[in-house]
Amino acid sequence: MEFTFILKYRLPDTGTDAGSLEQRLADAGCDDALLGIGRPGRLALEFCRQAASAREAVLSALADVRQAVPDAELIEVSPDLVGLTDVADLLGMSRQNMRKLLLAHPQTFPAPVHEGSASIWHLADVLSWMQARGSQKVSSELAELAAAALQINVAKEQERLVQHPG
Repeated sequence: MEFTFILKYRLPDTGTDAGSLEQRLADAGCDDALLGIGRPGRLALEFCRQAASAREAVLSALADVRQAVPDAELIEVSPDLVGLTDVADLLGMSRQNMRKLLLAHPQTFPAPVHEGSASIWHLADVLSWMQARGSQKVSSELAELAAAALQINVAKEQERLVQHPG
């Protein structure tokens, strides 16, 4: 199967030029990714990777990036943290329809990770909720990818807490 996802990194300040970085990534197996380096000190890679599972696709991409840029710090695997507009876009719905679902089911719609003027959810939670209600809009590939991204992001944060307790 083919999985499309984004890996976002903070880069070490090594003065490496974009062309050299791009070549190192390609040599390490990241030739199936679009490279984004518009913001200084940041790297975003949009992968379109073939693998037997979403988790395998993401883990192999993480390993390839680690080989090319060992000091890069993973910020986020996406799709994971999303707003209602993001969910709507991924499912081919309008934001208004997503908002109607949220308002119509306040007791069962997944709780946001952050609630405020711009609330965010874990995509896997929203997709799971929609699948449980029989939604045909959620593909199994997207649900699997969102679950893998959530697991990896949570594991990354757990490791950060272990390294910096208290």
